[in-house]
Amino acid sequence: MIHCTPFLLFDGNCAEAMTFYQQCLGGELTLTKLADTPMKDQFPPEKHNRIINAQLKSGAIDISATDWMASPILDPKPGNTVSLFLIGNSYQEVKTVFDKLAEAAVPDKRTYQELHSVPFGSYGQFTDKYGVGWVFKADKAD
Repeated sequence: MIHCTPFLLFDGNCAEAMTFYQQCLGGELTLTKLADTPMKDQFPPEKHNRIINAQLKSGAIDISATDWMASPILDPKPGNTVSLFLIGNSYQEVKTVFDKLAEAAVPDKRTYQELHSVPFGSYGQFTDKYGVGWVFKADKAD
């Protein structure tokens, strides 16, 4: 079953921010550094200590986050640091919604990533025709 959560982008202080939110809201916090994934080879060493995936769960609260990895191609600025994060169990479940929402999205290589396999399932993202950022994750890869 697909669910939606806020997805926050930080510029190197994701662990600090999410730890603060955990202190305020309680719950279980999971932090995964880029260096702890096979994806690290795709990025320069100075990004390896950044958080690639963070999730805080506390009752009905579910917040996901990451450190900004795209810079300097696309710099963080107010308006592009918060997205809606759709999470599903399978690639096909998420792909169906991805395709519908992406119909009118303008494929921009800086903000558009087709749904693809990553170490933690499947991942994709884009900005829709209304300027809303969407991030997608399936717990199982394609």
